[in-house]
Amino acid sequence: MQGFIVSEDYAGRQSEFVAAMSPWLAAGKIKYREDVIDGLTNAPEAFIGMLTCGNFGKLVVRMGTA
Repeated sequence: MQGFIVSEDYAGRQSEFVAAMSPWLAAGKIKYREDVIDGLTNAPEAFIGMLTCGNFGKLVVRMGTA
């Protein structure tokens, strides 16, 4: 299976999803992809890329630590 979302259409089945998915996640059988962009100054470019399908998976803007 590739790409699945538990949204309001299936909200009533969320507990079923969690029960089935948790062992797979714990066993490392579920893989996910994310784009990580460093710095708030790059956030506008990252946002535009997201709107134009320039990323894959989850898009995260990582903030520097103080």
